[in-house]
Amino acid sequence: MGVRVPSSAPRSSGEILSQRIRLALAALAASCLICGPARAQEKKPLWELGLGVAAIDFPHYRGSDQRKTWLLPFPFVVYRGDLLKADERGRMRGLFFRSENVELDFSANGTVPVKSSENQARSGMPDLDATFELGPSLNFFLLRSRDRKTKLDLRLPVRGVVATDLHHTNSAGWVFQPNVNVDVNDALGHPGWSFGVQAGVVYGNRRYHEYFYSVAPELATATRQAFDAPGGYGGATFITALSKRFPRFWAGGYVKMDYLRGAAFEDSPLVRRKENWTAGFAIAWVLRESGTLVVDRE
Repeated sequence: MGVRVPSSAPRSSGEILSQRIRLALAALAASCLICGPARAQEKKPLWELGLGVAAIDFPHYRGSDQRKTWLLPFPFVVYRGDLLKADERGRMRGLFFRSENVELDFSANGTVPVKSSENQARSGMPDLDATFELGPSLNFFLLRSRDRKTKLDLRLPVRGVVATDLHHTNSAGWVFQPNVNVDVNDALGHPGWSFGVQAGVVYGNRRYHEYFYSVAPELATATRQAFDAPGGYGGATFITALSKRFPRFWAGGYVKMDYLRGAAFEDSPLVRRKENWTAGFAIAWVLRESGTLVVDRE
């Protein structure tokens, strides 16, 4: 997808970052995937319901130099079915196919709406509606510890994107986000603690990048030149998360880093920062649970 650079050429910051991420994941996987005695898998309730509250601090959009903090309630839903799964961290998956080494499920994501009147870079431009992303993900199980508490996966999600203000809906292209994911349950031997690391890159088509980063000629100003965002590489992401499950409540937090250096839209005047961070913390109380117990194969 690009020009091959001779090994003697200086490496870009994106290549150095990519190598560091790969080395960090390899070291983490090597330290976590120490074979121990196999254990019988624990049975858990088929479903759990509750209520929670989350605080999230994030940029208006990837590349923005302005931020927003939300404090919002959310339903706590856990479901451990064979075909449909929802976990404590809010991830929902529908399994279409699964074997010992690979599975096909669906992947979902999205972005929050942005009022251009509240963002200096977008002043005078149309607002950004919320986007919703949904599509299939082909996942490869690269490594499993013998007790199945530590996992290393390669995930290849492709998602279609729609933008909506709940009155009108428009296509906003598609995005491909391959990533490597490490999950550790009962981290460092402490029951109930879960630790996760994910590193990946983002690719979007022209329509997707245009939605966030293009500036039409009639919207150009003295400080904001016109820009036609192309499709292609959209930067790298790195996420780490830590959570703890107690008998009647759950608490967790995460930090996400976005790196936009080398992205196809890097020169857009709407990109004010080439590194962004997002952080969140949530706590939820379990109010009801199923009397039916199942083996949690995750």
